[in-house]
Parts: sequence; structure tokens; C-alpha cells
Amino acid sequence: MQLPEIDDLLARTHIVTLPLVTRFRGVDAREAAIIRGTHAWSEFSPFLEYGDTEAASWLRAAIEFGFDSTLRRRSDGDIWVNATVPAVAPSALDSVLARFDGCRTVKIKVAERGQSLADDVARVEGVRERLGADARLRIDANGGWTVDQAVDALRALSRSDLEYAEQPCCTTAELVQLRGRLSTEGIEVAIAADESIRKAEDPLEVARLGAADVVVVKMQPLGGIRRATDIVRAAGLPATVSSALDSSVGIAMGAQLVAALPAPRHDAGLGTASLLADDVVAEPLRPRAGRIPLTPVTVDEGALERLASPAARQEWWHDRIRRCHALLAAFG
Repeated sequence: MQLPEIDDLLARTHIVTLPLVTRFRGVDAREAAIIRGTHAWSEFSPFLEYGDTEAASWLRAAIEFGFDSTLRRRSDGDIWVNATVPAVAPSALDSVLARFDGCRTVKIKVAERGQSLADDVARVEGVRERLGADARLRIDANGGWTVDQAVDALRALSRSDLEYAEQPCCTTAELVQLRGRLSTEGIEVAIAADESIRKAEDPLEVARLGAADVVVVKMQPLGGIRRATDIVRAAGLPATVSSALDSSVGIAMGAQLVAALPAPRHDAGLGTASLLADDVVAEPLRPRAGRIPLTPVTVDEGALERLASPAARQEWWHDRIRRCHALLAAFG
């Protein structure tokens, strides 16, 4: 992949701070670099705590999507997406779910620090009560449980008929152990791997060791559409494409990954623009009748100005982009 010159890349970059509707992953706002590529708008938004080596893959994805003339980008059709419920109290469920029009699948955050299994059960059961038996519910623990805790939690949560449990434990070895325990104890819950793929030196280890039934892939962390597609094909497992709390620009990038993947695939975790209180596009990619379109997004220049990050944060991001660009130039 040919890299744009760093000065040109930075000249095309806008650093923004996007406020959230509700606290998510411990933050109230999301910082991102929005890039005017030569062929499409793209996004670079690794979380702030990520080191440069990990973040460089996110920059690779942004450059591929924005600057690669040979990358296929569909402009017709739409994709199904899931609703996302943060670790909120049951009393907040109605207001959260109302932001996800027509979604037939819901991902529910569990294993939040400072909360209990009882809180998780109440949240999941609350969603099931509101949406009925036909809704597909999946939970995401972000690796927050030990194997013993995961067995106890999934025994209780499986009563709500889960589509799958995403990353219940932190490591691939723990996922293998957990699947064995669940089988032995007769607990029927499929396991999906997220961090065990996008943060792993070997993203195919999950499939090779039989650690999961589903792979969850994110376009930015895996280095772009081509690399993510190759991983899914090699894994040979059903896939869910998910976002990392992106702006609508990043969501549009993820939607193109969905369109590039073979079946079978699950409803995508790309409805999270509904968790943003403001966005950088004229028409945010919030679900309508459970879907988002594949048409290119139109970035709102006024929104880029309105949401521009303070000068110190702009400098921080520019420095980060320079370092990641240098890594890509050195190692490809």
C-alpha cells in the first residue's frame, strides 16, 4: 500500500471530539481523526490508551479506505445492524432502545466494573421483556470474567436465550476452557471472539484452537477491509462486523467490510452512531428499520468546525499520526 506523504495526510485531517448520549466504555466523549482522502472520507480513531504499534493498524485502514483507488466501495443496498445497550440500569432501557429504530438484534454490555451479575441479569431480562421472544440478544463482557465467573454468568443469562456471548473471558486459552465447561455442564451458549482476534499476534489462533463459534471483526483494528476479509475467510467461521464507537465515517467504512464478506454473517454491530449526541455528517448513519445504507456519507464542514478538538488535543493527535505513519513506512 502506498502511503500519502505525512504533510499531505495531516493537511487533510480534522481532529474532533464527539459527545456521547450516555457513558460508554468509561468515557463521555469520543475523539477521532476524520480524514478527507483522495477517494473517500475515512476515520482514524484508536482509543487513547492504545500504543503506536496497535494504532498503526488503524491508520493503515484509514489510508486504505480513503486513498486506495483499487478498493471496491459499494454505493447500493443496505445492511442489518444491531442495537447496542450500554451497562445502564433497567429504568434507562426504553430511552436507549428508542434510538435504534427497528433493530431485530441487540448487543448488551455486561461485566461492567462496579456492577454485579444481578445487574447484568436485570438488564438482559429487561431487554427481552421489552422486545419479546423474536429478538436476538447477544451479550458482550469485553473479557471481564474469569472462567468460573463466566460459567456462573452464562448459566444465569442463558435463560434469556442468547444468540452468543462475546469475549466472556480475556484470553484464547480461557475461551477454550470455557467452551469445554459449558459443554460439560449443559449450558448452551455460543461464544464469539473479539479482542482475541483484533488484539492477537495470531488472529487465526481462535479458529485453530476451537475457542469460538463466531468471529467479531472490526475494520480499523485489523488494518482495513482486505486484511479483515482475509482473516474471516481463513477462520472459516460466521462473522459479525462491529464498530469501535466510530463516527458515521467509521461506520460507513465498517459497512463496506460487511458488504465484502461472504455469508453466513450476523447482524453487524454498526448501529452505534445512535450513541453519539453529535456527528460529523449531514445525515448520521443511525438505524432506520434496523438497517443502514451503503451509500457514501457526506461530511458536514460546519460540524467539523463545531466539533473541533482543543488545540492541545489536535497537537496530540497529529503527533500520534506522525508516529504511526513512520511505523507503516518502516514496516509496511
